[in-house]
Amino acid sequence: MNHRFLDLHFRLPSGSASIELQLRRLLKDKIARGHVEVTLSLERGGGETLALNRPLVSAYIAAFRAAASEFSVPAQPDLNVILRIPGALDSAGDAIDGSLESAVLATIGEVLDRLNQMREQEGRGIERELRERMAHLRDAVGIVQEHRRTVLQSYLERLQVRLQELLGASSDRERALQEAALLVDRSDIQEEIVRLENHVQHFLGLLDGNGEVGKKLDFLLQEMNREANTLLSKTSGLAGEALKITEAGLSMKAEIEKSREQVQNLE
Repeated sequence: MNHRFLDLHFRLPSGSASIELQLRRLLKDKIARGHVEVTLSLERGGGETLALNRPLVSAYIAAFRAAASEFSVPAQPDLNVILRIPGALDSAGDAIDGSLESAVLATIGEVLDRLNQMREQEGRGIERELRERMAHLRDAVGIVQEHRRTVLQSYLERLQVRLQELLGASSDRERALQEAALLVDRSDIQEEIVRLENHVQHFLGLLDGNGEVGKKLDFLLQEMNREANTLLSKTSGLAGEALKITEAGLSMKAEIEKSREQVQNLE
């Protein structure tokens, strides 16, 4: 799939306007997302007569001579080249009749059924992989939660020591320490942990359901990536146990990115 919307492209013989409209409706009923190309070619019997498409050939010759005159190029149009232009020669049977149209639509229907069966099989494999990646992501969140309080307390203690060194016996020391504690509290990553856990739960819930989920899963992964980035930003520059949080955050981002690659292949 690898496409956010349904992107249809047709390569059909002349006289196929009616069948193209029906093909579009059929494809939209069967496929909701992806890049789809439909090519239809017809092989006709050798006894058919060909007719010159005079308006097309005339327009080509007129354009050729106008260009030659404008740029003073001594050249004449080549009939062999002209007759190879798509549509220059029309067959009496070019228009797709009702029986042929029915046969084409029936064949396309069978092809789409087989395609959707293959996509369903592939989708089950992708679902298994996504569930595994969500399990890894949850493990990483658990590691972050395990070391969060220790890192936060260590950060607060170092900040307090440094402030005491700077302020000494100043009467504003207590106020400075209160502000420092507030700053540490704002650096806490508990909110990011909770949101990540909720996003993972929502993600798995969508996998359990039916219908089109690709876009919703992609959006959730974007939100997870944002939380992982915030988590890493809040813990940057810290050493010791904080490095374990950094490692877990980077692991989260890797799992999220791999999941996003697979989600692009789901409706």
